[in-house]
Amino acid sequence: MKLDKQPLLDLAVLAGKAILSVYNDQSRFGEVSYKEDDSPLTLADQLSHQVIADGLGKLYPEIPLLSEEGAHLPYESRKDWNYFWCVDPLDGTKEFINRNDEFTVNIALIHKDTPVFGLIYVPCQDLLYYGDAEGSFMQVPGSKAVPLHVDQDAREWVAVGSRSHSDPSETSYLSQFPVTSQSSAGSSLKFCLIAKGLAHIYYRKGPTMEWDTAAGHAIARYSGAVFSTPEGKPFLYNKESLRNGSFVCRIATQGELVSQ
Repeated sequence: MKLDKQPLLDLAVLAGKAILSVYNDQSRFGEVSYKEDDSPLTLADQLSHQVIADGLGKLYPEIPLLSEEGAHLPYESRKDWNYFWCVDPLDGTKEFINRNDEFTVNIALIHKDTPVFGLIYVPCQDLLYYGDAEGSFMQVPGSKAVPLHVDQDAREWVAVGSRSHSDPSETSYLSQFPVTSQSSAGSSLKFCLIAKGLAHIYYRKGPTMEWDTAAGHAIARYSGAVFSTPEGKPFLYNKESLRNGSFVCRIATQGELVSQ
């Protein structure tokens, strides 16, 4: 499926502006509620969702939308989807609440069970990351896009991990790779660091949802990274449960072929 990417980039920026309208307004910033799983929900989450849902509905009315803040249809209703949008309107809500600027807008297009387009917008940096079969790119809105490629020749790896979540077993898993240093980043920014060669591996054991990883998965994949289960199996989407299992995003090891 051929996408017209510019309207999608513009839509992500528009959603980011909606988020910043709350982030920069102290009178509305504190409007936080909690969902059944105790995850936080802000006014910014809701505004961004509405912008994206309205925009995608106009651009691609034939493609269903799966958004963290939208209605989650039962598996029987979505199991035969050919394409669908997988969206996190505000990834890194905890980072948003903590005011560390490391939150993103995530929009991905899934074909059957695989991300084929990913878009991440970082509102506080006014920076876009996106990737599909034509490659992955970084772009300041209105400027020329810069191609992204993983640092495939690294002999010493930087492992990037979550700023808000961690698991002791992650250290044990990483020991099988030539990791010499570690860094932290919020939300889907970890995938972007790998895509532009500033980190080399991100292993996550703790729970995530499909909309947390889909956009970053595509961007990392099309920049040359491997994205799989820890056992090396394909990491799939539109599962019966939308909760993800463990995953690893990394550069290829010596002798390993990466197919896009």
